[in-house]
Amino acid sequence: MLSIEHLTKVYPSGTVALKDVNFTVNDGEFLVVIGLSGSGKSTLLRCINRLIEPTEGRILWDDVDMTQANGTELRHLRRHIGMVFQQFNLVKRSNVMTNVLAGRLGYANPWLSLVGIWSKEDRERAMHALDRVGITDKAFTRADTLSGGQQQRVGIARTLMQEPKLILADEPVASLDPVLAHSILHYLELLNQEGITIICSLHFLDLVHRYATRVIGLKDGVKVFEGLPTEIDRARFKEIYGEEAQEVRATTVEEA
Repeated sequence: MLSIEHLTKVYPSGTVALKDVNFTVNDGEFLVVIGLSGSGKSTLLRCINRLIEPTEGRILWDDVDMTQANGTELRHLRRHIGMVFQQFNLVKRSNVMTNVLAGRLGYANPWLSLVGIWSKEDRERAMHALDRVGITDKAFTRADTLSGGQQQRVGIARTLMQEPKLILADEPVASLDPVLAHSILHYLELLNQEGITIICSLHFLDLVHRYATRVIGLKDGVKVFEGLPTEIDRARFKEIYGEEAQEVRATTVEEA
């Protein structure tokens, strides 16, 4: 279980990105975080794995306080927390296999991996990860020649190399068309069905209704909604997105 307790993040500029946010995520959930641009979605995800340092509060994962972990302990915790990024975060000049193997850096010998020496086991694991996302034929293709959907599948394969128990997906389909968006979320859904907990920020409400088991709504860094996707009625929609929202069936909002 993941517990977020009184999480607050204030940036050096004085911007309050998160304010006293509290919620829990049970193992095996597909939790979706929604909200307008600047609502704190990306900050929340990055605080969970400490890519951004929280200002106050605690993040407990299986009773271990992530906010207090450092050094070796933090690296070991991060091994099992995968991250899928909106802009893919691939090394564009490297081939797909090299990018996927990078997900194994938390386990590998740092000196050998630095010069591209990987064990046979890790290479086989990488091919298996690519097979799971249906892209083995691109293993030795440069990442920058792939389509957006293919690059995101590489990102998911890279995450699988960590043997994650939790995957944080920050607007993973924001730059993709609707067909590709469903394709990528379907891969995440399959991983979720295998027992991996997913926390995903989205800005298409039709996707929220299709994939989320539970929803957290943020507005100006404050949690304003927590519940089932079906509970986002007209009143709740306006509470999350503001008075300018015209109807519950609106499908897009700005990205975080």
